[in-house]
Amino acid sequence: MSESKQRLDWVDTAKGISILLVVMMHSAIGVGEVTNQVSYLHWIIAWASPFRMPEFFLISGLFLSQVIDRDWRRYADRRVVHYLYFYALWAVIHLLFKEAVGAGHPVTAMTHMLWAIVEPYGVLWFIYMLAAFSAVAKLLHNARAPHWLVLIGAALLQLVHVQTGWYLLDQFAEHFIYFYSGYVFAPVVFRLVAWAQDHVVQTLAGLSLWALLETLLVFSPGYRVLPMTIHMGLSTAPGIHLALALAGSVALCVVAGLVSKLAFMDWLRWLGAQSIVVYLAFALPMAATRILLVRVGFTNADLISTLVMASAVLTPLVLFWLIQRAGRGRWLFERPAWARLPGTPGARIGTTAVRTPAE
Repeated sequence: MSESKQRLDWVDTAKGISILLVVMMHSAIGVGEVTNQVSYLHWIIAWASPFRMPEFFLISGLFLSQVIDRDWRRYADRRVVHYLYFYALWAVIHLLFKEAVGAGHPVTAMTHMLWAIVEPYGVLWFIYMLAAFSAVAKLLHNARAPHWLVLIGAALLQLVHVQTGWYLLDQFAEHFIYFYSGYVFAPVVFRLVAWAQDHVVQTLAGLSLWALLETLLVFSPGYRVLPMTIHMGLSTAPGIHLALALAGSVALCVVAGLVSKLAFMDWLRWLGAQSIVVYLAFALPMAATRILLVRVGFTNADLISTLVMASAVLTPLVLFWLIQRAGRGRWLFERPAWARLPGTPGARIGTTAVRTPAE
């Protein structure tokens, strides 16, 4: 197996772990809200909270250097318009479903859709922020901003805990440091994972120390795990939180590097390769399964959470498989030619039209 193939394998494995953590968090909190119980998933999410979303952004920045030197049109098509297409499409789907189930007023639905243009909507905020981060990174690159200066500025934004009430700005301040770190330190991360794969014993010792420190800081005095919220201990302190988020993100990459070498874990790599499919579509089956289980009389939060999470992960994958088999509805997970900027590869105008998967 070539080095490039190994790298792609562990990156997809890391995405697989990441999407499981994301779905797990929403499943646990949603079930906690309707049952007023804490499930075992709450405790897993509590432990992973410092790095759960940071590592997703760090991984997303790992290959930015391969495209950031492109001209603005090609870059924007691949790293901005690409994400905005899937964000807009699935925001409309989510809103229509929500309004239909709740028997909402059409004016209310339209108002929410308009707000979704400037305020990231629901669980899709991650897709929205990827487009925003990519655009800002390109602007900084073209302005020849020194990496060290951008990293310091991004770290300060995270440390001051910006709270403007505007979700876009607040999430940008909280998470841009991780996306940009993935971009800047990608060569270091790749070398570290390669070293870890060749030095398993030393790697496991290092991961054990990190896991112990993570546990001590998350479950230090002040932590509380409640049905709808999780309050961590010292791990939320400024500086400590940033350090744990970066350390945990890199640690997850290392773990993925080790796991990717295990043949029986190849399903996790495959799941990671389809992670955006799950991310776009998991919320609807998650909510539907939770409502159904509660209405038919399920009361155990552990069982409900497990079934809800399984449904949230598997249903989008089944839908994706059915679409691929039928050859219809691919626009749900593959960007069609008309949604590309004219003159870019795959666009309907100026080049041969192709579809681009929601990677």
